[in-house]
Amino acid sequence: MKQFIIASTLAGALAIAAPAAAQDEDDLSEGLGLLGEGAQMILEGLMEEMRPMLEEARPYFEEEVLPFLNRMGELMDDVTSYELPERLPNGDIIIRRSPDAPPFDPEVGAHGDVEL
Repeated sequence: MKQFIIASTLAGALAIAAPAAAQDEDDLSEGLGLLGEGAQMILEGLMEEMRPMLEEARPYFEEEVLPFLNRMGELMDDVTSYELPERLPNGDIIIRRSPDAPPFDPEVGAHGDVEL
């Protein structure tokens, strides 16, 4: 009889706890959804404020930055194989290959047309 009472009590407690747990999950899901919507609204607001500046900078990136990055991609096989750039006293910038990098293979470059 004692076991029946304990089993009944546990079953009742689980029956009461299950809807509460489901409600907690629903509340959590709703809270996360609202948090995501708020974050999206903040990012959209920032993009609207930054749009004029981005449009103004666009020609510079298209004419200067992208060609530079494309050329760097043609010359470098893997960025992780190089050390951080170093500026010399005369203003030259050197990007040295790391001593522990694998041997350089010009054919591995992004376009294979490496000219050194």
